[in-house]
Amino acid sequence: MTSPERSRKVPLEKLDGLELPAAADMHVHLRDGAMTELVTPTIRKGGVNTVFVMPNLVPPITTVRHCLDYKSRLEAIEPNVTFLMSLYLHPNISPETVIEAKQAGIAGIKSYPHGVTTHSDHGVMSYEAFYPVFEEMERQDMVLNLHGELPPSAGEDITVLNAEEAFLPTLLDLHKRFPKLRIILEHCTSEAALKVVKSCGPNVAATLTAHHLFLIVDDWAGDPHCFCKPVAKTPADRRALLKTVVSGDPKFFFGTDSAPHPAETKRADRVAAGVFTQPHAVGYVIDALEQAVLNGVLKAEDVTKKKLEGFLSKFGRDFYKVNDERQETIVLHKPCGPVEDVLKSDDGALEVVPFRRAKMTWDLKFK
Repeated sequence: MTSPERSRKVPLEKLDGLELPAAADMHVHLRDGAMTELVTPTIRKGGVNTVFVMPNLVPPITTVRHCLDYKSRLEAIEPNVTFLMSLYLHPNISPETVIEAKQAGIAGIKSYPHGVTTHSDHGVMSYEAFYPVFEEMERQDMVLNLHGELPPSAGEDITVLNAEEAFLPTLLDLHKRFPKLRIILEHCTSEAALKVVKSCGPNVAATLTAHHLFLIVDDWAGDPHCFCKPVAKTPADRRALLKTVVSGDPKFFFGTDSAPHPAETKRADRVAAGVFTQPHAVGYVIDALEQAVLNGVLKAEDVTKKKLEGFLSKFGRDFYKVNDERQETIVLHKPCGPVEDVLKSDDGALEVVPFRRAKMTWDLKFK
């Protein structure tokens, strides 16, 4: 008997066999130790050959030496990926650190709000102390990457549902104070955030994840494997994200925020925040756009080769001012198999559950 998944309509069948530049995923978590060994080889499987790597290890990456050592370990695991590296915004970061980082080829500095997400214990309480750092980042033309949420506060009625919107005045203030500073509002989840990014000058951009193109609040409220920070919001917010992907606006580009966690941390009474999407990064985006066409949110003609190239590859590389040195291409193939139920380390000691496990997904191959 044919399963409903396997016999479903393929409204974007025109994409079957489409050749695109290899994707640039401008927000990934590759962790450390055994988890790094497990997930780093899945980058290319997802159609990606360039990644911007998050620095929230334990301890966080706050020195150039630590950053370059981490990069070397990643390159040893997967030499066919370009790793763009970052530092963790921390009191140890000084203007001199910024100069050293720029000379070493480090691409950005990531800011986490204190206590909001995974490994953010050393996160920012107030940005004012970092103004000299931001001034030097302007001079050195480095990127400031913002996790755009305010910490929950009962007194100010801030929760996971409005923490991103509550952060937006901070983004506007930083942009006003440092207009030449390149800023990325990471993993936008709300229509409000999209509007604010659009209102800013050309030095402000944003990344959009694959999983937020699928999810709304009801999904993560019932499935720990869909719980991430910032959390998915309303159907209206999801529609806005989907339309932005195919808008052709260079301010918005791909950043999966793929965040693997051991499976047992997704089953406890305090669920870890993060969704693991790396092995099917590009496929998930096509899946989401296809669902949007089926649901009438988008039209098939909205999804073009040029717009996919922009969102998945060109816009991110342009903002980071990096060339696609590898000049590789991928070829899309319509769904022919399901996402794996679990990824396991060779010794079986580590398990990670991928997003949309057991669901059919678009496939791809490097040409």
